[in-house]
Amino acid sequence: MLVLTVMAATLLAYTGAVLAQEMEERTKPLSSSLQPAESNVISGRYIVVLKDDGAGQAGAQAKSNELEAQQVANDLSQENKVQEVTHTYGAALKGFAAAIPAGKVSAVRADPRVAFVAQDREVHATAQTLPTGVDRVDADLDTNSVDAGNGSGAVNVDIAILDSGIYTKHPDLTIAGGKDCSTDGKNTFSDDNGHGSHVAGTAAAKDNTTGVVGTAPGARLWAVKVLKASGSGRFSDIICGIDWVTDNASTIEVANMSLGGQETTNGTADDGNCGNTNNDPMHQAICASVAAGVPYVVAAGNDFEDVSNYVPASYDEVITVSALADYDGLPGGLSPRTCTQDPQVDDDFAFFSNFSTLPADRAHMLAAPGVCIKSTWKGVKKGRPGHSRIVPGYKTISGTSMASPHVAGAAAVYVANKNPSATPAQVKSFMLAPANSEAVNQGHTDECGCNPEPVLQMDNY
Repeated sequence: MLVLTVMAATLLAYTGAVLAQEMEERTKPLSSSLQPAESNVISGRYIVVLKDDGAGQAGAQAKSNELEAQQVANDLSQENKVQEVTHTYGAALKGFAAAIPAGKVSAVRADPRVAFVAQDREVHATAQTLPTGVDRVDADLDTNSVDAGNGSGAVNVDIAILDSGIYTKHPDLTIAGGKDCSTDGKNTFSDDNGHGSHVAGTAAAKDNTTGVVGTAPGARLWAVKVLKASGSGRFSDIICGIDWVTDNASTIEVANMSLGGQETTNGTADDGNCGNTNNDPMHQAICASVAAGVPYVVAAGNDFEDVSNYVPASYDEVITVSALADYDGLPGGLSPRTCTQDPQVDDDFAFFSNFSTLPADRAHMLAAPGVCIKSTWKGVKKGRPGHSRIVPGYKTISGTSMASPHVAGAAAVYVANKNPSATPAQVKSFMLAPANSEAVNQGHTDECGCNPEPVLQMDNY
């Protein structure tokens, strides 16, 4: 099921398919959390992680690691132990993704070069006017010279969007390049779903007097395609994207992942040890990428569940973003509902948003507008039959996927204008500081009592 909140467009679980997380105008969806986490396992597909001396490699060492992974995959293939190798990794971790025939998994695990083997899982995306969300977080009031909505200027920073790609011909976006890690066989990082383009626009649409504007106007975008046109993908595809970002950590200042999936049912998706205790290859990859200097901003998910069961939302190393319902770009709950059937009032948390209950999760969570967000979209066909043409699109949708890029753009503005040498820990600390966020009852409410996360505020950026 395509979940149109931030969580729907990302991954469902390890090497499984990922779906874009966005929500159309509708009533509360059935929670995918009611399904066992095991249902997201892709039968016969695995991620093989090799023993390694270090993580977070780039350049020549990353290439050497990848060549070694290719050699191991070739050796095991010749021994008929693995088939259909889809990815090899060398930067965020050393290993590969492949099909392993029934009865051969134990043999692969027994290979002395192998650290562990994890099942691949499916994941899902977690789906110029001044958009209300950009207005609500005061991106137009930051202290730097590039204020969102004033019609000029661009933030000198690079943001990687790990998603369904970005529509490369959209005039409202500055696309520097990208990588296709999806398994759709199209060999392009352009977006044929729309979710990734929407996320990109919220983070960095140009301030050019047309269309919309992002929280980091005009920032350079890198389209890291890990989701197919359906909005789904695999853990192995996402790890490919993380691996690419890590190898380009000298260029990428911030990475956004508006995707994810349920991994556990008992609150232990994060083992507190970067995946080294529970053999989570995606967690290992993100930890290596963060260690290489890239902050990650991720969607909390759209199931109205505790993030402690979700990946990557539960990982302590990322900034996890829940969704606020805001309809007028102002604090105080003054506006009626506009585009949605969401029962929440203005300036309350969205009914679908995942939330935090554990202190460890609350320490890395922030909220941002994620309801009725207008942003850029993939190309859409206009005109009558025989005379139609493809034009850049815009669309209004909801989800934690839409909340996350507000924060990713803000992180990019902080790095560009406040602290170009900031570590991921420093980025997180600044954004979560009371002076840079809005506490409950200081402009928004938490009627359900389950969303203690502060709301992003950029007037001090």
